[in-house]
Amino acid sequence: MHRRTFLAASAATLSSIAGCLSGADSPSGPKHGDDLPSDDDPDDGYPPAFDSTPDERSIDTDAYETTDVEGTAVPLAPIEDTYYWYATGNARFADARSETAYGNAHVYGAVLSPAAESRRSEDDPVGDWPTDDRIVCYCGCPHHLSSMRAAQLIEDGYENVYVIDEGFREWNDRDYPMAGSDTTRMPDRWVVAGEVSPAAAGGVAWGHHDPTGQMESTDIAPDGSYELHLGFYDVAADSPIRIETPEYTVEGTLAELSSGTIEG
Repeated sequence: MHRRTFLAASAATLSSIAGCLSGADSPSGPKHGDDLPSDDDPDDGYPPAFDSTPDERSIDTDAYETTDVEGTAVPLAPIEDTYYWYATGNARFADARSETAYGNAHVYGAVLSPAAESRRSEDDPVGDWPTDDRIVCYCGCPHHLSSMRAAQLIEDGYENVYVIDEGFREWNDRDYPMAGSDTTRMPDRWVVAGEVSPAAAGGVAWGHHDPTGQMESTDIAPDGSYELHLGFYDVAADSPIRIETPEYTVEGTLAELSSGTIEG
């Protein structure tokens, strides 16, 4: 497995993250606002180099919970583990959200690799990464879009793929390294609830803000209900939103669609 080669830095940077990390307190390490090195290879998905002698620890990835994406089991990695991999250069990071969300704020060093194939560019850098490298996907919902992208990678033969269980919002809250045009805030969340027939259970409901290309998705429950948590940048109560399910498509303002239960 490839790993980013690290430049010499303070040995104290990662001195407090020894031992098994899963379930432990958040480790110390590089934070947003620190004097971080430049990202000289933005397509590799690795963070910039922070430390030359990272400690080694035992992380039991086999113990991770998984989420099922159309028959593919996707491991949900605790954010402390993904941050350890990040701070030691042991993972590449892929943002499964939209170009707008990525442009506003993303994990420093991550590449954009949207879950929706229609939004993914032909030159997505992830396609050039070795299939045995560790890849961490993330989104903001907190892990639905990232699980979809991770499942796609697993199905394509990538062997070591995870998602950040708590999502990018938690990464932001912990002030871990970020880049983008507006890393000081996260957008408000709006909840849009709806129902389809139970025959559509297991399908996916999508929420779109077409003017900016932002989207979120969620699974449809066995009873046909769904609940979308829309955390879109630069939207307001009167912003146009499109809800798409296997049985119907509905358009309206964000205020209208979040005021009751959509039934098509």
